[in-house]
This record gives sequence, C-alpha cells and structure tokens, in this order.
Amino acid sequence: MKAEVREMKKQFGEIRLFPETLDDLWHLSHLIRPGDLVFATTFRGVETATDKIRPEKVEKRPVRLGIRVEKVEFHQHTNRLRVSGVIESGVDVSAHHTLNIETGFEISVIKRWRAVDCERIRRAVAASEYGVVHVVSIEEGEAQVYRLRQFGPEWVTTVTVGSSKGAGTGSSRSALFEKTLEAVSGVTGPLVVAGPGFVKDEFVDYVKTRDPDLAGRTAAVETRRIGRGAVQEVIGQGVIERLLGDLHLGREVTLMEEVLLRIATGGAVAYGIRDVRKAVTYGAAETVLV
Repeated sequence: MKAEVREMKKQFGEIRLFPETLDDLWHLSHLIRPGDLVFATTFRGVETATDKIRPEKVEKRPVRLGIRVEKVEFHQHTNRLRVSGVIESGVDVSAHHTLNIETGFEISVIKRWRAVDCERIRRAVAASEYGVVHVVSIEEGEAQVYRLRQFGPEWVTTVTVGSSKGAGTGSSRSALFEKTLEAVSGVTGPLVVAGPGFVKDEFVDYVKTRDPDLAGRTAAVETRRIGRGAVQEVIGQGVIERLLGDLHLGREVTLMEEVLLRIATGGAVAYGIRDVRKAVTYGAAETVLV
C-alpha cells in the first residue's frame, strides 16, 4: 500500500491510499468505518437530455464521488472491497452508491484517525516493500505452497510426485524439487521452506544452485507438522519477523554501499537536508534514505 497525507489537524484529516494487493484491500476494510467520508472515481449512470419520447439507455460515465460510509464489505475471492453509502459530493447528491474498490485504485478517506489506524497503514506500507511471503511445506513426495496473507494463510498449490513407496528415491526427489521450484519461481518476496527431516534442507540447496536470487530470500525452518500445520508453526516461531528484519538490514547495507560508491565516483547522489529536499522537489530522487 502507498499512502499520502493530504491534510491533517488534531488527528482529523484526509489520507490518500493506493491499495496494491489483496492484503491492502483487507487493511482498508478495517480502516474504513461507517461515518467516514470516502472519495473515489467510480462509474455512475448519467442521463442526457433528449427529444425522443422513449428514454435513452442510461450511459455510465466515470465520476468522482464522495460518499458517507454506511457499510464496508471485503470480498476475498473477487479481489474487491465494496464501500456503500450516501453521496455527499458529486452527481446525484443524497442518492445511495457503492464503490467497488480494487487494487490499483486510488481513494481518499477523511475521518478522525486513531493511533491504531495509523499503525495499520504503517504495517501495510512496510509489507509492500518486500512482496508477499510464501511458505513451502515439504516432505517426501509432496510439497504444499501457501501464501501468507495479512488475514491468514492462503493455499496456492500442492505438488505430488510418485507413490509413497518410491517417494524417497533420488529420481523422484529431484522431480519433486524441480516441480516445486517451478511452482514458486514467480515469488518476489521472502520464501520459507518448512517441514520435518532433511528434505527441506536439500530443497534449499537445490534452490541455491538453480535460482540464486530466490535462494537469497529463502530460509529453512524445522517444524513437527506438515501442510497448514507447518505454516502455523512458522508463524508461531516468529520466523517471518526475523526474516523480514534480516532482509531490511541487508537492503539498508546495500543502499548505503551504493551511496558511498556514488560519492566516491562523482555519481548522481545528494546528501544533506537542503540538497536532498531540492532533489525531491525536482522529482529527481530515486531513493531517499533517512
């Protein structure tokens, strides 16, 4: 999620929010409450004047509306947040309307912001920095992939290779590793490989030889259970927080090395409050470090 404070006075004001993932929509379902004023671009039927006796089909056009919220519904399976209420700004004032908010949409929320609301926004913004965390629960002959949503684990796929009798052979294990890596090849965030025994460690070694970039974001975790139970153990052990912390530290070190390199070579870099402010004002700032 991206957020921009437009105006704020004594905790009351407007914040623009840009949901980027399904998790962000879930966060919005907890941020927006009845009584809040929400602005967004939506489609609404606009009647046009005509000389014909029979009415023309009402054309839906994009309009920006501000509605006083009455109801908020999060629809996980359709990747949508429905915000319903009475129009207070825009066309058809006093009529009811529902905003269908999806990822990539921009909305503005005007309300009294509680400390817990600001903390939720901070968490949503921080989570978008690394992408969604995935967990692979792996054992002989089978691997299950889960996506860790903010609202709980979400099953993605199950990879099964061979029968239980021949699952431990070298060829079947290689086939399992190959198919499992293919299933998580598009993962852009951290990856946790969990399970009992040594299969998880061998899979991590396999990833290191096939996909070094993904391996740099991968951690192996010993668990007693498999499947969803293993995911719950991973969460309970605090592995996710430690992994994200290590990635954050590594990213900071890499960025500081880049700053020092650009200073040494006369590259494009600004430091000091005045020069950094100028670079941001001109839209020339690639990354800002505080």
